[in-house]
Amino acid sequence: MSDTAIPDLRPRNPCFASGPCAKRPGFSLKVLAAATLGRSHRATEPKARLAEVITRSRVILGIPDDWRLGIVPASDTGAFEMALWSLLGARGVDILTFESFGEGWAIDIVKHLKLQDSRVLSAPYGKLPDMAAVDPAHDIVFPWNGTTSGVRVPNADWIPADRQGLTICDATSAAFAMALPWHRLDVVTWSWQKVLGGEAAHGMLALSPRAVERLETYTPPWPLPKIFRLTAKGKLAEGIFKGETINTPSMLCVEDALDSLRWAEHIGGLPALIARSEANLAAVAAWVARSDWAGFLAEDPPTRSCTSICLKITAAWFTALPGDGQAKAAKQLATLLEKQGVAYDIGAYRDAPPGLRIWGGATVETADIAALLPWLDWAAAQVAESFAAAQ
Repeated sequence: MSDTAIPDLRPRNPCFASGPCAKRPGFSLKVLAAATLGRSHRATEPKARLAEVITRSRVILGIPDDWRLGIVPASDTGAFEMALWSLLGARGVDILTFESFGEGWAIDIVKHLKLQDSRVLSAPYGKLPDMAAVDPAHDIVFPWNGTTSGVRVPNADWIPADRQGLTICDATSAAFAMALPWHRLDVVTWSWQKVLGGEAAHGMLALSPRAVERLETYTPPWPLPKIFRLTAKGKLAEGIFKGETINTPSMLCVEDALDSLRWAEHIGGLPALIARSEANLAAVAAWVARSDWAGFLAEDPPTRSCTSICLKITAAWFTALPGDGQAKAAKQLATLLEKQGVAYDIGAYRDAPPGLRIWGGATVETADIAALLPWLDWAAAQVAESFAAAQ
């Protein structure tokens, strides 16, 4: 057996999955006792709870006063699909893809909406596309943070302030952990189950005045499902942005989201959330710097995500394996960690290169990240030995 000693210290919370993500520190089911269960979400008190999620989210994220913010069905996917189907088609569109979700949006736009005037600007996992190539006359569709690649957009300098098109940003693994430049964005979506550690239910949709103007002056040529409709008689459906959600939300999930938002406020708001997430990335970066078998999937340091921290295996024994062998070895590594109860669900996303993906969002304690890292060394040594023995 490998002479790498089994670590003494274990993470107190082994939940490092990239969604749903770890609950906030100190979470207990008792905090959900006030949930308005068995009530209509249209009744006064439940509706006020929904509006409170909107208000608290707006304040923490620093969303401009003239933006609309609403709760919509089907998590971030529903929010983003709603934006694509409701807004696109008025002008050309550039789609930036550097991981699987961006690729999914490209498929929707090119193959399902069938927009002829569209360009896909792509990059392999670990890199960003040529951001300078975007056309400011086009709408721009992109993820701020690649949840499956661990690559984030480092800034918005590439987005022209005088752009003619809309910028439509999937920020589900960035909101509450990264500073979003609202003045360069027009549509932003996210979900509760990422950085807030909330439960799956509805997504969040934020619209700039420019996006609202598009909605009220442009009608897409395709039919819109009921849950995608953001306007009525040519005007924005304002109720959506006041807590009148489309479809029935889970009031238990709403209460959970409120608990996460109150926790975020208690610890210092967005600056504290960002600092916690960046501290998690820094801990992993210090370990990678001295590792002889692991590296970041994101090649350029400024583009490395502080939430979905993706690692590749660089050891010679691993790189010598065929593709299916690498996938098997990476899965074995993640399985070992899960069996030890020290890390759940940290295998790389199914479409990404074989490796590991550690969630480092603000609900994750840096002490748990630090306790996990020696276990990665231990598990890698076990897998390396088992593959060597099989040769």
